[in-house]
Amino acid sequence: MEFESIPGVGPKTAERLAALDEPERALAAGDVAALAEAPGVTPGRAATIARAAIKAEHDDAGEFLATDRAREIYRDALALLQDRAVTDYAAKRLETLYPAASTSRIEEVREWATQAMEHDPDPEVLDALSGVEPLESPTGIRVRERCLATADAERHAAAEAAYPEISVEIVEDARGLADLATGYSTVIVLDESFAGIDIAGDVRVEPDALEKPAMVVPERLLAFFAENRDRLRAAAAVARAADLDTPCDLAVLDDALSRLDDEGSVVPDDELARLRQAVDDLDAAVSTGESVANDRLREAIEERDVTIEGSDLLSLVEQGAGVDSLLSRELEDEHAAAIEAAREHLVDALALDAGEAEIAAQAFPEEPTFPVEHDEAVVSRLREELTAARDRRATRLKRDLAADLADLREDCEELVHAALERDVELAVARFAREFDCTLPELGGSGVAIEAGRSPLLDVSFDAVEPIDYGVAGPTLLSGVNSGGKTSTLDLLALVTVLAHMGLPVPAERARVERYDSLHYQEKSQGTLDAGAFESTLREFAGLVSGTGRRLVLVDELESITEPGASARIIAGILEELAGGETTAVFVSHLAGEIREAAGFDIPVDGIEAVGLEGGELVVERSPKKGVLARSTPELIVEKLATRDGEAAGDVESFYERLLEKFE
Repeated sequence: MEFESIPGVGPKTAERLAALDEPERALAAGDVAALAEAPGVTPGRAATIARAAIKAEHDDAGEFLATDRAREIYRDALALLQDRAVTDYAAKRLETLYPAASTSRIEEVREWATQAMEHDPDPEVLDALSGVEPLESPTGIRVRERCLATADAERHAAAEAAYPEISVEIVEDARGLADLATGYSTVIVLDESFAGIDIAGDVRVEPDALEKPAMVVPERLLAFFAENRDRLRAAAAVARAADLDTPCDLAVLDDALSRLDDEGSVVPDDELARLRQAVDDLDAAVSTGESVANDRLREAIEERDVTIEGSDLLSLVEQGAGVDSLLSRELEDEHAAAIEAAREHLVDALALDAGEAEIAAQAFPEEPTFPVEHDEAVVSRLREELTAARDRRATRLKRDLAADLADLREDCEELVHAALERDVELAVARFAREFDCTLPELGGSGVAIEAGRSPLLDVSFDAVEPIDYGVAGPTLLSGVNSGGKTSTLDLLALVTVLAHMGLPVPAERARVERYDSLHYQEKSQGTLDAGAFESTLREFAGLVSGTGRRLVLVDELESITEPGASARIIAGILEELAGGETTAVFVSHLAGEIREAAGFDIPVDGIEAVGLEGGELVVERSPKKGVLARSTPELIVEKLATRDGEAAGDVESFYERLLEKFE
């Protein structure tokens, strides 16, 4: 894919996208999390890129949302969806849904939304989703007890690039390898020419090591799983609760994760635990072994029957007077037993195996001496042996676990992606359930809504009165103040936007013509000055001269200038829109005047107030076809003219004469 062919993607961004493992797949799937892994690409930018790629794929170059108010309706609809997402990923992923003019894109999302609406937003699933996030790759890993070795400069450079976590050394011969083996627990040689060389230590010739990261640096994979363990377990919980079809064997994953600790190290088996403990306890065990030997010798000397009192002999011995000869002549057996006791204690305390015990036996020399002291050189050798054995064991366990996890990595990525995508689907399902939505029909002429309720109103959705309304072609919508005219326009806009996003709409039933654009002109705040008035007329000039199927919603355009002029201007605009492919609803208190000024028989619908109760209007919210709704002042005059016995004759006649003016 030519990334620069995506609108808004320049050379720098294209280069960053190319650094991803599978950028084409991420773009095709709208995978915001994967795109956000590109250097310098934020999640918000990733969503914009994904949306642009989708539009390019469906040849959807137009801008459906043609005005600021239309874009506000889209943002409000998107916010309703995002509020029902649990994860940040889903919230960003929902931004790839947009109102499209492309039939293929609308149908693609409708098919997806149909399946999404079937999902049950089970609380257990939603709770598990709270712990799911896109997987992350840890950085800053450094392994110091292992190195790679090669005699080839080019291979050396390749190894450094492939394995920044470990040292890569240049060696020329066996002596160089032997030197490395004294400083590293494990040396991995990349050159086959070194095969067969016998060198002390853990030296391995692995010519294909550059293709086996799990073998060379198992810490990389272990750190990845340790870093993402909670996310993986949360994703597994989602998979179980939602019965997701995933390629990952969850039982195998659970077992592998249980073998890993929080720091990315392998949970030790019995042998590694023994070796770790032996290294940690070595100095203490040697010291205690000395004490065991010296205590036994002390007791033997004190109890010994020689030509001088035992206590006197002890005093002389402690002063160093002929200790070797005295012990050799008088206490040879006792000294040997004390040394044996020290050795047994060291072996038992550290749980040493046979080979380690042979070295440990030399830690306490057999030559008669008192007090008994260990041989530091031997203890150092034992420490090196135990440390090397510990590191080799740890590396082996790491490699074994890394080999198991390597087989799981791709499956785990799919597992997490499936859980995150389920959150996107559940957001749509929750939206549809909470707002009693249905997928609308697409086609026909105009917009028709049955029992539609707007979730954008500033009241509880349960308190919203459902309305029925259908409109095609240019139409005037009249009605009393606060009767719901603007809310009706908002509902028309919302249903149209959601339908073109391919999503369900808040109605029992709806049909929406497939439009190329939505123009929504909101109510102006006060009369405009000459410059602003001219600018508004220019906007409508561009609108009436445009082409394509359009839905045009205009709220009280008469407020831009004097009522008389406004009526004539609106009538002229409607005349221009008539006869084309435009559905237009103009809300106006001047519907009668506009109808008279129009050069064609313009339909007028009305939101009627059926009366006043306690000073409050009682309104029939669904617009009535072919009805010019009465104004609030007319209702008040009618109430005053018809109430019984509360007005004198002349006053009552005054109200009746006023009421006649409305006829």
